[in-house]
Amino acid sequence: MNELSTGRAVTLYVGALLGPSVLLLPGLAAGLAGPASILAWVGLLIVSGLLAAVFSALGRRQPGRAGAAAFAGAAFGPRAERVVGGCFLAGVVLGAPVVCLIGAAYLAQLVGGGHAATVGIAAILLLSVIGLTHGGARVSAGVQLVLVGVLVSLVVVAVGGALPHARSANWTPFAPHGWSAVGTASTALMLSFVGWEAIAPMTSRLRSPRRQLPRVITLAFLITSTLYLGLAVATVSVLGPRAGSATPVADLLRVAVGPVGAVAAAIAALALTLAATNAYLSGATEMLDALRQSTRTDAAAVPRRGPTRPHLIGIRNRFAGAQGLQFAVAVVGTVLLGLAGVGWVDTRQLVVLPTTMFLLVYLASTAAGVRLLTGPVRLAAAVSCAAVCGVLAFSGVSALVAVLVAGVAFVPWRQLIPLGRGWRSRASRVWTPGTPGASNAPCQD
Repeated sequence: MNELSTGRAVTLYVGALLGPSVLLLPGLAAGLAGPASILAWVGLLIVSGLLAAVFSALGRRQPGRAGAAAFAGAAFGPRAERVVGGCFLAGVVLGAPVVCLIGAAYLAQLVGGGHAATVGIAAILLLSVIGLTHGGARVSAGVQLVLVGVLVSLVVVAVGGALPHARSANWTPFAPHGWSAVGTASTALMLSFVGWEAIAPMTSRLRSPRRQLPRVITLAFLITSTLYLGLAVATVSVLGPRAGSATPVADLLRVAVGPVGAVAAAIAALALTLAATNAYLSGATEMLDALRQSTRTDAAAVPRRGPTRPHLIGIRNRFAGAQGLQFAVAVVGTVLLGLAGVGWVDTRQLVVLPTTMFLLVYLASTAAGVRLLTGPVRLAAAVSCAAVCGVLAFSGVSALVAVLVAGVAFVPWRQLIPLGRGWRSRASRVWTPGTPGASNAPCQD
């Protein structure tokens, strides 16, 4: 495994925190809370700094591919690990079509066609990524770094070129939708800060983690905070009533450099969407493999009853891994994009779904930090845990979906299946019509 220099590690962390969501969320937050959305950005950036410290400490203590799931498992046991892993995977499955919608909005704005074209392009992007991932294609680290550089450059040009056109009148009224809208905007914006869990497997690749990691975290935090805040301020100051657009970066680039800016934003959005979705699926597959390996010992301890069917086991193993994840993304993505196409759900509602799943992951991870860590970083874990709870309170109905997923992941299905076979075996001895010697008497086990 190659060692990471400080500069390369900073770039990887910035790439984990910046992605296609930055192309949508500044406009979405402004549409939800108006200029007051800047308060949500500032608050979440503070929480982001605390999360960075917590995840870096947990990553040094509990390295491995399972990441946040391993933290919960170390603190609360294997069932907690399974729940957190399930929530993370559900967040990826629900988030993939959302990322494709973000990229599709930029392409649709360029070619025209409106809402129907956006949904259609999103479906094509989603199927393309699934096909690439199914074929074993993975975006290389070098390509990812180039795309991060392109995204950072676009944001810098958009903000720097558009800010001279800012108008102070666009900041009034400051909270047109009430102060509670700041909390609603925070729920959507939390998707921008999913990425600090990537610190967990990367810490082992640093030459000197104790010396490098503080600098890496500080630089990554400063860069991402500056970009996010600059983009949020420019979106409100320059776009004003148009701040709630689904393509705020393209709108800012159009102000900064003219029509060519929208073309550049659309091309970048396409590349970022394909790369980011591929990275999400690849990372989720690694976590799924790690979770499966960690549960094999427990599954082997459960006695099996009845005949073994190798062909069924092979099918189950195939669809429990990468292919099963891709199938789930295809099915769920088709359903969500279909609902968006007929107008039953909008982009804001779709964004909140994966965000809520990741909020549960962060809630479990910070709670694990409270239990496993010591000193100031334990206090950071407690404060960030409380902050995540506060943001989660504004999730609304999507919180029920998250709780349902967590409940399904909590059930020990591997242990229940043999119990069900044993129940059927006992029932067959109680009464099997047409079987000689069958008895109506209760089974005496």
